[in-house]
Amino acid sequence: MPRPSSRDRILDALESILVDTGLHAVTLESVAEKAGVSKGGLLYHFPTKEALITSLARRLAEVVEAEFEQAVRSDDVVDFFLRTSVPSSDDGAVYWSLLAALRSNDVASEEARRLVMYCFVRWAEILRAHVADPVTAEIIRLVGDGLYLSALSGLPMPDPALLDEVRHRLTREAGAATG
Repeated sequence: MPRPSSRDRILDALESILVDTGLHAVTLESVAEKAGVSKGGLLYHFPTKEALITSLARRLAEVVEAEFEQAVRSDDVVDFFLRTSVPSSDDGAVYWSLLAALRSNDVASEEARRLVMYCFVRWAEILRAHVADPVTAEIIRLVGDGLYLSALSGLPMPDPALLDEVRHRLTREAGAATG
């Protein structure tokens, strides 16, 4: 497997610092050191902290874009959406850190905010396209967003069996709304 590019190592280092320590610990120097590049090397790719955060948002949006494609190709968009609404702990930590960074006006670009907003809006569009009843589609979106934000913020999650039952019921409701 090829070694990650300097750009990827820098973004990986940014993720790591955001997750392990928080936004307050993100400096160009700390990211360069963690990535194993010189500050000049970091500045070549990312001239500001804002550019770093924006690039991380861009990279995460690309990952989510692949999920959208997978969802649309899947047998059941609703089930796919609800299953992926509970991120893994590693993914959750990265997304939570990014959301926290976006709340800071000093380092969050309009593009980064737009990219994150797009991810939520696009899921809503996909659900509306695959569930005939708009109320059912909106209920599914709200449940998925609630699960996602609960997982990101570390709130207690429902029992897995109960969560499966919620997913199955909403999948059935969506099927009934479509048929």
